[in-house]
Amino acid sequence: MQAESVASIAHVIQLSVAPVFLLTGVAGLLNVLTGRLSRIVERARQLERSLLEDDAGEGAPAHGQLYTLATRARWINIAISLCVISAILVASVVMTLFASAFWGSDFSGVVAGLFIAAMLALIVGLVFFMREIYVATSNLRIGSH
Repeated sequence: MQAESVASIAHVIQLSVAPVFLLTGVAGLLNVLTGRLSRIVERARQLERSLLEDDAGEGAPAHGQLYTLATRARWINIAISLCVISAILVASVVMTLFASAFWGSDFSGVVAGLFIAAMLALIVGLVFFMREIYVATSNLRIGSH
């Protein structure tokens, strides 16, 4: 009976490999998103410092840039939250697979539901990321126009 148990666990580990690779991909995406958020925050702090030092009253362009940065930060923050939710759901898929094997129960409906929810959260997170990129590039100024 022990050999069957080990074989069952080995099979569950094989099934868990794909979600673990997905977790790695989501982690890489989170790295990119947090890097973008970090640059947005740093640029906003820089603009705020320049506004405090500006005595000439020429802060209107800086205020517009701060508004754009705040908008970008909101989009990225939502994207990060959704990707984290996706990662939690994928980890829950792995946990549910192991629980199903351990208790000998059929949690296939739960696994399918968790995986669908994870993919939905990831897709919506990517849409928000794409929106942030659009806002960033639509306000991009290259050279003197």
